[in-house]
Amino acid sequence: MTRVLMISKALVVGIYQRKLEHIAESGVDLRVVVPPYWRDERGKLPLERAYTDGYRLDVLPARLNGRFHLYFYAGLRRIMREFKPEIVHIDEEPYNVAAWQCLYHARRVKARTVFFSWQNINRAYPFPFGAGESWFLRHVNHGIVGTDSAAQVWREKGYTGELTTIPQFGTDTDLFKPVQEVHQRRERFVIGYVGRLVAEKGVDVLLRAVAGMSGDWELRILGGGPARDDLKGLAEALGIGSRVKFLPQIPSTQIHTFYHDLSALALPSLTRPNWKEQFGRVLVEAMASGVPVVGSDSGAIPEVIGDAGLVTPEGDAEALRGALMSVQNDFTLAAHLSMLGQERAAAHFTHRQIAAQTVAVYSALMAQ
Repeated sequence: MTRVLMISKALVVGIYQRKLEHIAESGVDLRVVVPPYWRDERGKLPLERAYTDGYRLDVLPARLNGRFHLYFYAGLRRIMREFKPEIVHIDEEPYNVAAWQCLYHARRVKARTVFFSWQNINRAYPFPFGAGESWFLRHVNHGIVGTDSAAQVWREKGYTGELTTIPQFGTDTDLFKPVQEVHQRRERFVIGYVGRLVAEKGVDVLLRAVAGMSGDWELRILGGGPARDDLKGLAEALGIGSRVKFLPQIPSTQIHTFYHDLSALALPSLTRPNWKEQFGRVLVEAMASGVPVVGSDSGAIPEVIGDAGLVTPEGDAEALRGALMSVQNDFTLAAHLSMLGQERAAAHFTHRQIAAQTVAVYSALMAQ
């Protein structure tokens, strides 16, 4: 049984942990390190223990928590020496201190190493981050990237090792599934948004889009972030404050219920010099739930949606409005997109599939 140590701040999110159970079911002796919480624009996200069967979950303090490039784990060396992993899965970008820490200690116990990256923009970093990234790429054994565009970035940066494209996490189709047929949804057209409330997510574009819609509609925005008050003010200024509901963050294990009443989900992300949409997990959740999806053409969104939803030019409120109204007014289109979305999520984006592909990478590493 291969001993694998995975280090991942992302796994404070409970629904992501389902992948770990599937990995453990595949005959892997899995141990996972997470921090007790993570800080981002939404505030403090505490560790959720949701799916913890079949593997060991270790909680280590993350020093400089929330400072993405600088944080690191206290006590990691002890776990490395105690567990003696054969593979260390570094669920981190190669340009931050936590990734370097993981690779350094993995090399000390002679473990093979694999990293994960969403990075889909080729950015140069100042010292010491650029130098650390170069050292990391020279010594890590295998890379997993969330999209093909991320693979291209790391090739451009000079990484010559093996690269495999696998999304970081999938969705649980036992949890995210339709609860009613499209034609049974209530008459009000309910549009949903799930995610951080920051400028690059384009929620202001969504507000301008729905402000011009006709009929009985409602917009539900679930999430937190520094732009929340400004977005509320914009909704009032556009005269749609009574039709827009801002909902607080809820535990990840409850988020599937948010999709039950939606008629469509929108992800209007905007490309910035230092960021473009890296995946859009909420698209997969909505598709699995039978909710038609509409996304901008920022980053990986078109790659994720495929032909199972509608894609509009980023920043174009009029085009976004037209796409949403197409779903609103065309029952046949809505039903077709619902069906295609469920099929696409089940075919490409389940936790079980992603776990199996990840275990295949472990097997290839052990065979080297």
